[in-house]
Amino acid sequence: MSKRRRRAQKTFLNVPVVDAGSRGKSVAKTENGEVIFLTDAVPGDVVDIQTFKKKKSFYEGKVTNYIKKSERRTEPVCKHFGVCGGCKWQHMAYEHQLHFKQKEVSENLRRIGHLDLPEITPIAGSENTYHYRNKMEFSFSANRWLTLEEIQSDREIENKNALGFHIPGMWDKILHLDECHLHPEIGERIRLGVHAFAKAENLPYFNPRTKEGMLRTLMLRMSSTGENMVVIQFFEDRPEDREKLLEHLKNEFPEITSLQYIINEKANDTIYDQDVVLYHGRDHIFEEMEGLQFKISAKSFYQTNSLQAYELYKITRDFAGLTGEELVYDLYTGTGTIAQFVAKKAKKVVGIEAIPVAIEDAISNAKHNKIDNCAFVDGDMKNVFTADFINQHGAPDIIITDPPRDGMHKDVVAEILRLETPRIVYVSCNSATQARDLEILAEKYEIQKVQPVDMFPQTHHVENVVLLQLKN
Repeated sequence: MSKRRRRAQKTFLNVPVVDAGSRGKSVAKTENGEVIFLTDAVPGDVVDIQTFKKKKSFYEGKVTNYIKKSERRTEPVCKHFGVCGGCKWQHMAYEHQLHFKQKEVSENLRRIGHLDLPEITPIAGSENTYHYRNKMEFSFSANRWLTLEEIQSDREIENKNALGFHIPGMWDKILHLDECHLHPEIGERIRLGVHAFAKAENLPYFNPRTKEGMLRTLMLRMSSTGENMVVIQFFEDRPEDREKLLEHLKNEFPEITSLQYIINEKANDTIYDQDVVLYHGRDHIFEEMEGLQFKISAKSFYQTNSLQAYELYKITRDFAGLTGEELVYDLYTGTGTIAQFVAKKAKKVVGIEAIPVAIEDAISNAKHNKIDNCAFVDGDMKNVFTADFINQHGAPDIIITDPPRDGMHKDVVAEILRLETPRIVYVSCNSATQARDLEILAEKYEIQKVQPVDMFPQTHHVENVVLLQLKN
């Protein structure tokens, strides 16, 4: 055993778990101040720990014994909890999930951004804590993840096919899911129906190591309007078997309003450079919000919690304080959902987005919704959002920005500072990078409001909305 591995392996006894950390981990702290990150504990637990990794200022470890279990605990509803990486906080009661999400936002803004904050508005919890996701992506595998019991058993395992999620950190291992509580009931029935039919017909599942097999991925999209999309990705093109499966789904599940497929023989299973073929129904479904309809295709981006997206957008619109006279810039507009949602209370909205297909969706949706005061421009934000662009479209009265997890490019932040727009509403899915950007903007802006929003119950992820006002 190497010295590095020996240093990493230590046993700590009777250690309190004191906090929730990043990426769904919990934080234990010994009497001597050693910090240990755990994946299988809840704040309030007292545990024995075996570490397996040593970093400069902390260990990573696993619980070997629970001396005392936290009052914050609850019984996970899913049999796969602890192996599947989809719901890392399912063992923590929802009110405590909300507490630690709000705490993370507050600490990131203060510790990373060194920001003076007003009183943070209590986090907006999700009405539905299960069955809330409108989009799910599952992988097929001919060589599923085996449990320790199966590995140690003498019996031969005949069927290794899986339809489920990747084991965290393992690109070629899929956990077969007997149940999943994240998506609506119709999605669960379709997923189980696909697996049952493929098993009965002996359809070959994809093997990511040998690059063989037919069935590769299954995407489900389910709107709050009751429309449902199924997209199956095939590696090997077997027309007869493909037709058999798709026809079965069309007949067995009349709830499917969009049935499509992809033949993808390349190394990775991303679909954005692939042709999507319509088999039955429409090539899109509709999501609806305050009478607005948003067309969602197989490649479209849309918030994955439909009901909570509505709450997020209402908060964003309220923070903007629109009177009907403002020119609004919507940076990182995606498919233009926020832009169109606020358009009826603005004079004009200009949306900018780097992904051309998203802009095509935005333009199409605005036309469908008969919105004529939105303009959408595609291009890399740091290259598009410049002084020349401002001269062409006008100086905004309000900026709404909803960047990806990495936050805004430094050139975009610099342009915002130069513009001195009176109000900014910053929507973020990563309060750490948001804090970094806000620290720079603090040169000219002060924070008026902070509102965390929980879009993803049972996980550690949290959105945050901040209102900035230009200093006098």
